[in-house]
Amino acid sequence: MTLTILGAQPNAVEMTQATVLFVDLRGYTRLAEQLLPTQVVPLLDEFFTVLANATEMHGGQVFHMAGDGMMAAFGIRGRVQDGACEALASGRAMLAGFAPIAGRWQRELSVDTAIGIGIHLGEVALGLLGPPGRQMPTLIGDTVNVAARLCSRARAGEVLFSSMVAAALVADASGTSAGSLPFLQLPPFELRGRNAPVDVWCVPAPERLSL
Repeated sequence: MTLTILGAQPNAVEMTQATVLFVDLRGYTRLAEQLLPTQVVPLLDEFFTVLANATEMHGGQVFHMAGDGMMAAFGIRGRVQDGACEALASGRAMLAGFAPIAGRWQRELSVDTAIGIGIHLGEVALGLLGPPGRQMPTLIGDTVNVAARLCSRARAGEVLFSSMVAAALVADASGTSAGSLPFLQLPPFELRGRNAPVDVWCVPAPERLSL
C-alpha cells in the first residue's frame, strides 16, 4: 500500500496494530490569554516534558506535539503486544506527573489547568507525511480519530478509553495493576463525524465518581 503526497514520490505505508493515546491541556486558552507568550513557552515545555517522559517510560512513541496536545502510540510493530496496558499506564503517569505542576501554576500564576486523555486500539497506517525534505512519521486511520475524539470528551483529570482497550486489558494477564483501578463503564458516546456510537470506559475524574 502507498500514500501519495502531492508533488512527491509515493511513500510506503505500513499497516499495523497500535494503541493510540491523545492528551491535551485543559485551560490553555485562558492561560494564553492571561500570560505573556514568553511566559507560556516554558510552561508548555514543562508540560510536554511530563508527557514525553511518561510515554517513553512505558515503551511508547511520540508522533505529534503541537499547541497544547500530543499524540503517542504503543504496541507499534508488536513491541509490547497490543500496547493497551502500556498506554493506560502512561496515561496514569501523565496525570500523576502533571498534578503537582498544575498545583504550582495555580498558586504562582493563578491559572487553572488539567489534562484529559483518550485511548483507542485498532489498525493504523504508519507512514511519512509532509512536503519533500520535511516528512515526519505519523499515524492515520479511524483508530486515530476515535482516540482524538475520546480525548476531547474526557473531563479534566480523566482517561477515556474504548471497549477495544478494555477488552485488551482484561485479556492481558499481567494487567499492569489494572485491577486495582476504579474503572467505570459509561453510556455509549456519539462521537462527532462517526456513524455509530462507541462503547466507552474511563479512569474517572473524582467528580464523576461523586455523582
